[in-house]
Amino acid sequence: MGASDPEVMPPTIGTNVLGRKVLYLPSFFTYAKYIVQVDGKIGLFRGLSPRLMSNALSTVTRGSMKKVFPPDEIEQVSNKDDMKTSLRKVVKETSYEMMMQCVSRMLAHPLHVISMRCMVQFVGREAKYSGVLSSIGKIFKEEGLLGFFVGLIPHLLGDVVFLWGCNLLAHFINAYLVDDSFSQALAIRSYTKFVMGIAVSMLTYPFLLVGDLMAVNNCGLQAGLPPYSPVFKSWIHCWKYLSVQGQLFRGSSLLFRRVSSGSCFALE
Repeated sequence: MGASDPEVMPPTIGTNVLGRKVLYLPSFFTYAKYIVQVDGKIGLFRGLSPRLMSNALSTVTRGSMKKVFPPDEIEQVSNKDDMKTSLRKVVKETSYEMMMQCVSRMLAHPLHVISMRCMVQFVGREAKYSGVLSSIGKIFKEEGLLGFFVGLIPHLLGDVVFLWGCNLLAHFINAYLVDDSFSQALAIRSYTKFVMGIAVSMLTYPFLLVGDLMAVNNCGLQAGLPPYSPVFKSWIHCWKYLSVQGQLFRGSSLLFRRVSSGSCFALE
């Protein structure tokens, strides 16, 4: 593997729809099978405990914030609203969602960092992070308080871009492209936000990728050090590196993970 290749398993040669030979990275199922072979089925659940705790803390935080800052004053968008009024309601609703998401993300992020590090230990067959409490002590001792928040900024930016992009796109599509005279207008409007969520999540994937890479970068684990990964000075440095390598969307597909043209592999 080269310095720009963080993959545990080498790519394989395949053909695309045009019949040309291309390199494909191992899929989700290939990795899952490999992990089971090495660690047994228990290996598939590395980092599960802190991840569940992170999700639970996020849910509790959002619920508590709704009690402290009740959304009673947030008006629902109605078909009877004019464009200016409906846009004002969407902005107000999105701002409220953004506040809750950012606070819950910040509080739950330390557990996400621990979860990521527990998972990537598989690469170097390490056992540095074994439990939540011991991991908290280890991170605080080695990296201080800031160690719990590495990778937070790109995650927050991704959340903000996702919320505003999804809500505003859905609003403008429903307002300008879906005609009220159409018999299925209500049904279409009900699915617009869901479809926009899928589309926008694909565009914001690089923020998620950079945030996760920063969470494990230069933390003492092999997966976050050369040759598996360069040591990044900041999340912006990481973003620029991935962009040059053509890897900003690496891992976004579970099945067909084609090697980008900027990647370098030493095939044996």
